[in-house]
Amino acid sequence: MGGITVDDFTSSVAYREIFGLGRQEGRQTEAVGISLRLLEHRCGSLTPNQQARIQALSLSALETLLVALLDFQGPDDLNAWLSRHAG
Repeated sequence: MGGITVDDFTSSVAYREIFGLGRQEGRQTEAVGISLRLLEHRCGSLTPNQQARIQALSLSALETLLVALLDFQGPDDLNAWLSRHAG
């Protein structure tokens, strides 16, 4: 196919847009950013460890976290949630 590999094809912008792969990653990035901003507002400055654990969450887990943070009173609630839901 003219020197184009399967990896080249599947990593192309057109392929990713057709199959919605870029949108999923975009939603993930947005959810991480929103989560970090809201958590810092509710819990104060986050530690690098907390930030890393939040960034590693799946989109589904981030959505669950965003709902849960409505009930958070401070950093202890975040730590408890991360202990239960994040590796």
